[in-house]
Amino acid sequence: QVQLVESGGGLVQAGGSLRLSCAASGRTFGSYAMGWFRQAPGKEREFVATISWNGDNTYYADSVKGRFTISRGTAKNTVYLQMNSLKPEDTAVYHCAAASRAPRYDTTWPDYWGQGTQVTVSS
Repeated sequence: QVQLVESGGGLVQAGGSLRLSCAASGRTFGSYAMGWFRQAPGKEREFVATISWNGDNTYYADSVKGRFTISRGTAKNTVYLQMNSLKPEDTAVYHCAAASRAPRYDTTWPDYWGQGTQVTVSS
């Protein structure tokens, strides 16, 4: 059974930092692209960042570019999201995702989703 389990969310003040982690299991993810999406209350799920299977290519939403950094662990079945200079508008449930296709920006891209971890940024 494939599972993507996120951790690292929490409550932080504006300007602070958090590091999200996602551990994938149930199959080999070395050839899978991975990424992060988020969903704020009352809004649709949106793209945040994705990374290619080998880590060579990364993509970011304009709203997080320069503040967030996506990376993969050496075992390739983990993905991280370092979030700096957080803003109240970053408040959302952050979902890990994985896909056998090259990274894309839409919510139809993932083959697998995690349950999500809550990030709350206070002003």
